[in-house]
Amino acid sequence: MAADRRDVSRPDAAAGFARGTAAKARRRAGEAGRLRLRLFSVILLVAAQCGLAAALSWGLAHHILDRPSPIFAPSAAVGTIVAALGQRARRTAELMLGVGVGLVVSDLLVRILGFGLWQIGLVVALAIAVALLASGHSGALVAQAGGTAVLIATFAQVERGLQWARIVDAAVGGVIALAVVALLLPINPMRILERATAPVAETLRTQLREVAHALTEGDRDRAMRALDQLSAMDPDLERMHEALGGAEEVTVIAPARWQRRLDVEHYQAGIPHIDRVSLEARELARWAVTTLEYDEPVPEELPAAVERLAEAVLLLRREAGAGRPFDQTYEAVLDGARLAGQAYRNGRKPYSDAMVIQLRTMASDLLRATGYEPETANRIVREASTV
Repeated sequence: MAADRRDVSRPDAAAGFARGTAAKARRRAGEAGRLRLRLFSVILLVAAQCGLAAALSWGLAHHILDRPSPIFAPSAAVGTIVAALGQRARRTAELMLGVGVGLVVSDLLVRILGFGLWQIGLVVALAIAVALLASGHSGALVAQAGGTAVLIATFAQVERGLQWARIVDAAVGGVIALAVVALLLPINPMRILERATAPVAETLRTQLREVAHALTEGDRDRAMRALDQLSAMDPDLERMHEALGGAEEVTVIAPARWQRRLDVEHYQAGIPHIDRVSLEARELARWAVTTLEYDEPVPEELPAAVERLAEAVLLLRREAGAGRPFDQTYEAVLDGARLAGQAYRNGRKPYSDAMVIQLRTMASDLLRATGYEPETANRIVREASTV
C-alpha cells in the first residue's frame, strides 16, 4: 500500500513541478515584455543617436577630410554609442588608445619583420599582449589594438597612409559620437533613472507584500515563491546601476542636462542603500520560509510591519521621482519600525526575532536612502522600535 501511494504521488509531484516551471516561465516572459515596453523610448533614442552619428561621421571624414572610404569612422561612432550607458567617454578614450597601441606595435614590427603569414600572426599576438598589459582587461582598447594590427600587417604594403587614415577615422567617429550624445540628442537622465528603478521598486513592494500575506496565512509555498522572485532581481539591479552611470555621464558632458546634476546626485546617494534593501528583503523571505516550515507562531504585528515597509519602498520611488520631501516614506518606515518592535516584544521566538532584525536593518537603509546619516537613521529606527 505504501508503495502504491508513493507511485501515485510521483506523477502528482512531477505535474506540480511542471506547472510551477511553466508559471515561472510565463512570469519571466511577461516581465521581459514589460521591461522592453518601459525602455522603448530609450531604445528609440539610442537608435537615433547611432544613425545620426554614423551619418555625420561619414560625412565629415568623406566630404571635409577627403577620405575616399572612411568605413571605420561610422563604425567607431556606433561602437561608442552602443557601449554601456555611463561608459561612452571611457569607450572613446579606449578606442583611441587601442588604435594607437595597434599602430605603434604593428608598424614597428612590420618594419623589422616584413610581411608574411607568420609575421601577421606574430604582429597581432604582440599587439594584443601589449594592449592587455596596458589595460588589464579585455575591452575596446584590446579590440581596437588587435583590429588595427590586422589592418597594418595585411594591407600596409598595398595601401600607403593606412596608419594615418585609421587614426583619423577613430578620432572622427569617437568625437562625433560624443557630440551627438552630449549636444544633439542627450538622454533625459531622470527619465532613464525613473524607468530603471521602477522594476526594482515594484518587485520589492510586491514580493514583500507576498511575504506578509504568507506569514498571515501560514503559506510556506507562497513565501518560497516570493524568495525566488527576490533572488531573481540581479538583472534589474544591474540595469539600475547602468542607468545611474549613464545619468551621471550625461549630466557631466551634456550642457542641456547640467541642471539635473543635483537630482542625479540624490539617486547616486540612495541607490547603494536600495541594493542593501534588496539583500535584506531576500533574507527576510528566507527567514519567513524557515519560520513557516517549523510552524513557529507569528506575531500579528510582524506581517503588518512587512506590509508597511513594502509601502515605504513604493513611496520612496514616488517622492524621489517627483522631487518632493520624503515625508510619506519617513512615516511609513517609522510605522514599520514600531510594528517590528511590537512583534519582537510579543513574539520572542528565534525565527521571528531574526525577521525583526532584518526589518529594522531594512528600515534604517530606507531612511539612509532618503538622505539620513547612518547614525541618525539607526537612532530613529531604534527609538521607534521601543515605543
